[in-house]
Amino acid sequence: MENLNSEIGTFEYDNLIAGNAVPILSAEVTLAKNQGVVEKGTVLGVVTATGLAVPVDDSKADGSEKPHSILTDNVDTGDGSATDDFITTAYVSGLFNSAALIFGGDDVVADHELELRKLGIFLKENK
Repeated sequence: MENLNSEIGTFEYDNLIAGNAVPILSAEVTLAKNQGVVEKGTVLGVVTATGLAVPVDDSKADGSEKPHSILTDNVDTGDGSATDDFITTAYVSGLFNSAALIFGGDDVVADHELELRKLGIFLKENK
């Protein structure tokens, strides 16, 4: 699936979703502007003060150190000139390929796997 929100009735397999043993649900999130391209499969955290999503980074202390969801599509949030934040969708539950996830900072899967599981986001590595 190239983009969750692209053409109705089309489906292209990718390596992000690892199965259907867990219901796949998505929800609306608002990405902070001027982050460049945030890629599909990025694990998002939400900054408490603004409610805006950014790549999860456990070195932060603003709320974005905790995982919230997984971005459904690539989103270009701008390069410094964007004036608006970006409303998009993110997965809030499901079974995902741990090797396909993208994190902020120096984070790795092991840093967030337990918290993701508490949210209903389960991980396994696709071969």
